[in-house]
Amino acid sequence: MVARTYARALFEAASERGRIDEVREELASFLQAVEEIPELRAMILNPELDPPEKAAALEAVLAEADELLRNFVRVVTEKGRAPMLDEIGREYELLVAAEEKILSVELTTAYELSDDEAAAIVKQIEDASGRRVEAERTVDPDLIGGLVLKAGSLEVDSSVRGRLDRLRRNLAHAST
Repeated sequence: MVARTYARALFEAASERGRIDEVREELASFLQAVEEIPELRAMILNPELDPPEKAAALEAVLAEADELLRNFVRVVTEKGRAPMLDEIGREYELLVAAEEKILSVELTTAYELSDDEAAAIVKQIEDASGRRVEAERTVDPDLIGGLVLKAGSLEVDSSVRGRLDRLRRNLAHAST
């Protein structure tokens, strides 16, 4: 809940300045650096380091970043919320996706789809939903054939394995 509040404040400030995408990219780059540089991550997560000192160090790291992002990270850090930056970043991404009407889906198939096949499926989802779709593709050979589509809490299973499971349940239910 706290991370969402901070993310919304950043999103609204970026929106007012017309800098949603710039802040999104720089925040993602910063969080990736935090993930890849153990010393930076350790500093952010260190509860013994004084928040103003931590903020000064992060401000130096973000010297070339957008002023809005620099100020945001400074304020979050000074308030002792630096360990929440990952979560705030995820919440910011969700706000951007909602604003841009982006639908994030997980597309799982029994075999690796060609780019054309995946694009055709994504196009069908876009046409049906009226939203732009970003699809994460995975392969699960146990599906046998077909696909499983997940969007948020909605799951559509049109795999052969899913159909067989449903048939098995129906037969078991009918026999009782």
